[in-house]
Amino acid sequence: MKLSNIRLMTVKFDETFLFYSETLGFEVTWGAPGDAYAHFKAQNGGELSLFSRKAMAEALETAHLPAGASSQDTFALILEVPSVDEAYKSLSAKGVRFLTKPVDRKDWGIRTAHLRDPEGNLIELISNMPRDQWSKELDNEAKTYTK
Repeated sequence: MKLSNIRLMTVKFDETFLFYSETLGFEVTWGAPGDAYAHFKAQNGGELSLFSRKAMAEALETAHLPAGASSQDTFALILEVPSVDEAYKSLSAKGVRFLTKPVDRKDWGIRTAHLRDPEGNLIELISNMPRDQWSKELDNEAKTYTK
């Protein structure tokens, strides 16, 4: 597994986007104010993404709050794996309980599954989908970020 990035779940997406892009000077590689997702590269090569807290709640069907939590998650660790299905099978065999089964997210361009660590922190396993399986909307949006 490869740590892909840390994703901050936001309520104030536009303000947070401008903070990381303009105030801290992170390079925007995807997204803009008004979107629900953005991705940044830091000067040291580290990566960070932002995602609407509402959109993540919808992806998790909002019923999967951490134990004792009064609101939705504020961040997630994003782990890239060669195959979400194989990681799901392997981790399930080790007793890991998943919040979501592997699913194609054509609007995101990835296949995902979600779980929590013993502290209740959200972890998203991802594998990139072939671009020809992306939604048309995502493919069109990607063209604006490809140089």
